[in-house]
Amino acid sequence: MSGYDYDLYVIGGGSAGVRMARMSATYGARVALAEERFLGGTCVNIGCVPKKLMVFASHFREDFHDAAGYGWEVGARTFDWPRLIANKDKEIARLNGIYAKLLAGAGVTVHEGRAILLDPHSVSVKGKSYTAERIVVAAGGRPTRPTEPGNELGYVSDDLFCLPEMPKKILMVGGGYISVEFAGIFNGLGADTALIHRGPKLLRGFDDDVRGFLGEELAKKGIRLIFEQIVQRTEKVAGGLQVTFSGGSQERFDAVVYATGRAANTEGLGLEEAGVTLAPNGAIPVDSFSRTAVPSIFALGDLTDRVQLTPVAIAEAMALSRTLYLGEPTPMDHSNIPSAVFSQPPVASVGLTEAEARETLGALDIYRSSFRPLRHTLTGNREKTLMKLVVERASQRVVGVHMVGIDTPEILQGIAVAIKAGANKRHFDATLGIHPTSAEEFVTMREPLPEPKRQSAE
Repeated sequence: MSGYDYDLYVIGGGSAGVRMARMSATYGARVALAEERFLGGTCVNIGCVPKKLMVFASHFREDFHDAAGYGWEVGARTFDWPRLIANKDKEIARLNGIYAKLLAGAGVTVHEGRAILLDPHSVSVKGKSYTAERIVVAAGGRPTRPTEPGNELGYVSDDLFCLPEMPKKILMVGGGYISVEFAGIFNGLGADTALIHRGPKLLRGFDDDVRGFLGEELAKKGIRLIFEQIVQRTEKVAGGLQVTFSGGSQERFDAVVYATGRAANTEGLGLEEAGVTLAPNGAIPVDSFSRTAVPSIFALGDLTDRVQLTPVAIAEAMALSRTLYLGEPTPMDHSNIPSAVFSQPPVASVGLTEAEARETLGALDIYRSSFRPLRHTLTGNREKTLMKLVVERASQRVVGVHMVGIDTPEILQGIAVAIKAGANKRHFDATLGIHPTSAEEFVTMREPLPEPKRQSAE
């Protein structure tokens, strides 16, 4: 028995923290966890889960329209925002309860309040100190705001899950996945929706074909895309907010939402006082075993700024708990992580983009297909699907798979298993398709695209 109050103290009750605490306790450690806001963290409360519920809600308008092509007559319809929010809140409360039961069942002590590091083995919560042999920091991230005048008048993503009423006209600021997803949500629910982005394409970091294709699809659905401009200032006026764009034009909106990035939630935790080094952006640098510069302090999830995805945070926690309390050193493998954007239509990807593969692997075979899915042949809906394979020519290994379209995340989850297993193009070619589906296109693409023309030096 150590001389500490606990073997492990976890700061943060989100995806990484709860999994770390629960599994470590299951493996025999004496564990406490501190959470100052709500169990489940961003994903369960103000992120992935409620956002996906809102995506479902927003897609019904299009589904009602499409139903006519299949012989259904749908009568008058209205949307009740407060009912959606109330039902969402009920589900989130249920999930909060499940997290609490899981921790209690594993024997984890939960302290409600903000934990602050005092030294490499001590934390303080609401004025009471606790000691631990090891401390894991998993406090997550938070949305950031730009610095232009009037930024305080806008919302950030956290605010959108509890608005008392739905804006009739809304501006999304930013070209990342949060902005794109909420643009689809509000547009689908009937709001006049615009999105402004300083760059020429959406979703920086995704494959260029995906980025261009998604922009075209969002525009088809009535989302106004304003590229290569920024918001210069926002002012409160009668009836809403007046936004001045860098191009000089002005427009009034009911709401402005800043989705321009997230930052590590490391301020005020006592990290630097305890000896933990922080990166310039506030994130905590760690090694492949999630160790910080202090031997007794570890960090997991979004505040490490490795890959900010819930399944990644959970996997990091699983690897660390096995390392510390099962005697099985398990470094985290961040390669070939699948990801999805729940835009409308949705995007999913696993592996390298074409640009990344060309830079690191050299000669490639690129397979790409774009088509109208069977579902829309009777609806008049102009939505299309894009599918793409990036193949290393020498080995024929499939190093990247990208898709935009109906059911994309569900399809790519299975494809990700194949990529993780090292599948090559011959494996795809030898696999029979399930007909008729969009997914079968991945195993029927046979002709690579012509080699891109090289631009001659001037």
